[in-house]
Amino acid sequence: MELKTFLRKVTQQERAELATACKSSVGYLYQIAGGHRFASPLMATRIERQTRRVVGRSGLRLAAVPRTSLVRHPEIFHGVGPSDGVTAGMVLDGAGLHGTYENIASHDR
Repeated sequence: MELKTFLRKVTQQERAELATACKSSVGYLYQIAGGHRFASPLMATRIERQTRRVVGRSGLRLAAVPRTSLVRHPEIFHGVGPSDGVTAGMVLDGAGLHGTYENIASHDR
């Protein structure tokens, strides 16, 4: 599911919770959804992970947003497993970033 469709179908409270969990704002999520901005690899992974959690609570009315649809160069995720299983060894070759997911995540705090 595209992020734009996802944001349209969730409630206002779910949008706010998604933005908070992604350490972002609803406005920035709409900029990504509209194609005005691209998500960083870390933000794309957060969005995918959090949309999966919302999907789990929503029954079948929603589908997760794939992180590859949110970044400028989706090939950076080539060979990387699902975001829920990624905790170590995540190499972002396409962006020139190398390191584990924890190392990259710690720089975002």
